[in-house]
Amino acid sequence: MPTSSIAFDFFPASDNTLLVRFPDSATSDVNDRVLGLWWQLQQRKQEYAILNLHPAYETLLVRFDPLRRTHTDIEALVRRAAEMGLAPVHKRKLHQVPVCYGGAFGPDLGEVARLLQLTPEQVIEIHSSAQYRVYFLGFAPGFPYLGGMDHRIAVPRLSSPRKEVAPGSVAIADDQTGVYPVASPGGWRLIGRTPLKLFAPDGASPSLFLPGDSLRFVPITADEYQRAI
Repeated sequence: MPTSSIAFDFFPASDNTLLVRFPDSATSDVNDRVLGLWWQLQQRKQEYAILNLHPAYETLLVRFDPLRRTHTDIEALVRRAAEMGLAPVHKRKLHQVPVCYGGAFGPDLGEVARLLQLTPEQVIEIHSSAQYRVYFLGFAPGFPYLGGMDHRIAVPRLSSPRKEVAPGSVAIADDQTGVYPVASPGGWRLIGRTPLKLFAPDGASPSLFLPGDSLRFVPITADEYQRAI
């Protein structure tokens, strides 16, 4: 993709961070550009004195070494990386994520169904019928922000967050769904839990999911869950 067709907005976020924004709405196409730039810069972190990269829906936050680079330097490097093309270099995966819905694993499923005037079974069917896109990871290590949830099961987050949510909890908040990778506080509504381990800090790739991956939720029974842990 030639750089002349790509528009960026740049915002200095601190003395050593630069926010790069694609001035379009957050769509999968825009996120593809974000991830393409992310992967290009990942390959050149040491050369460009980049310390870390944080992709989101339509933005990329670049943290750099201020003793070696300035905001103006990073702007120029971003444009240079864009000239090389923005196709992500990693192989995207489709993950099948087993989920035991309801009961102790999804204590909010009944309330979600009540708010939506659906049955719990209908919520499960709608939630598990979609294919979701991992837009980015955030909030907690390995937490996937997923796009593609059916608006029919969109519900507001809890008015008061829980102090602790179990790892693997599958949750809904507004028009998003996600999976808690580690025990943490959380205000999303819990509808199920997966036995998969989403985050392994000592692994070669700590996060099970990467931005740009896709996943589908596959309903399982409580017995199947216990056998899988």
